[in-house]
Amino acid sequence: MARTLAPTGHLRAGLYPGTPTSILPDGTENPRGVGYTIGKEMARQLHVDYEPVVFAKNAEVLEAVKTGAVDVAFTNASPARAKEMDFGPVYLEIELGYLVPDGSPLSDAGDVDASGRKIGVTTGSTSDATLGRELKNATLVRAPTLKDAVAMLTSRQIDAFATNKATLFEIAEQVPGSRVLDGRWGEERHAIAIPRGRDAGLGFLRSFTAEIQSSGLVSAAAERAGLKGIVSPGKSP
Repeated sequence: MARTLAPTGHLRAGLYPGTPTSILPDGTENPRGVGYTIGKEMARQLHVDYEPVVFAKNAEVLEAVKTGAVDVAFTNASPARAKEMDFGPVYLEIELGYLVPDGSPLSDAGDVDASGRKIGVTTGSTSDATLGRELKNATLVRAPTLKDAVAMLTSRQIDAFATNKATLFEIAEQVPGSRVLDGRWGEERHAIAIPRGRDAGLGFLRSFTAEIQSSGLVSAAAERAGLKGIVSPGKSP
């Protein structure tokens, strides 16, 4: 199985900083982050070395999965992404919402879609694709990275930033006075992604995902990373 899922002899895990769903680098040998922790356990069970590969943004992680530059990623299993890579079962469901700066008149996710409002999203994200279709009055403003999103909120270039609430609560700590709005506009369903052509590894992904849920690894990693906005534990088929 290791030859299928980690053909180089190392499990190359695609990660990106700034969100507890992936990795929160802290200079230690065991950083926080659900994706980082799952990848480490997966490498242990495959009996291969663990090689975290940290990119600046999730779009770069997804591209690396598509090209086979990494072996696994931990991301929202959207229908669009499922056309370009294969996914195991869902291990985590997270609310999608909005973060607004200090003094914002908005109080609920339902207040956002109004003429003249500027809503930030990360370029190429699920939020970008979904809200580009669903928002009828507000204007999308694209940020290359989460770091850029923080700057845009701080300087009030945008009225709100949209992504999963786990990331929003993390960003809120960097933007004084900001707050996550009540309500949600959808859910993300996170699963382990692998490059196409490695179908022989899908059985392992199914059993592995079921195990890390039942053992409490996912919930423990989420708690350690301070992940908020969880809808419910992911369910294995």
